[in-house]
Amino acid sequence: MAAVGLNHVSVCAPDLEASIGFYEDLFGAERLPTPNFGYPVQWLRVGAQQVHLFDRPEPARQYAHFGLTVEDMDAVYRRAREVGALDFGNFGHCLFELPNDCVQLYLRDPGGNLVEADAQGVDRLSEEVRADLQPLTDHCPQSEENLRATLFLGARA
Repeated sequence: MAAVGLNHVSVCAPDLEASIGFYEDLFGAERLPTPNFGYPVQWLRVGAQQVHLFDRPEPARQYAHFGLTVEDMDAVYRRAREVGALDFGNFGHCLFELPNDCVQLYLRDPGGNLVEADAQGVDRLSEEVRADLQPLTDHCPQSEENLRATLFLGARA
């Protein structure tokens, strides 16, 4: 049996309202009706998938993350910078150009969870954002197979 899609990801959110606000503000997430699990939980719609926020006593993982496709990387980048959400710690920088014209931005949510915002089209970035973009090839050598990698298996985002 094969899975047919990704339904949701779940992350801990010790300050549930701050985390809800982060996902609403940066990604346009929408609150969904949520079952009562006996502790604070909020389900959010992000496109056709969901992010589930749990107020549980568990620290955020340093490298484990999930990626969200965004249409306007400029807006997400600017807003993340304004709210201090850019993550420079794990990979030495926050904004990368990957093979096949993919753009990757690392953020930390209020619960400390690592979130990756992804978009296609370096040419769609403003000059301001492009000036901060670092090609992954500047940090790590890429083989021919590595250069065929893509975050987007379907049509252009």
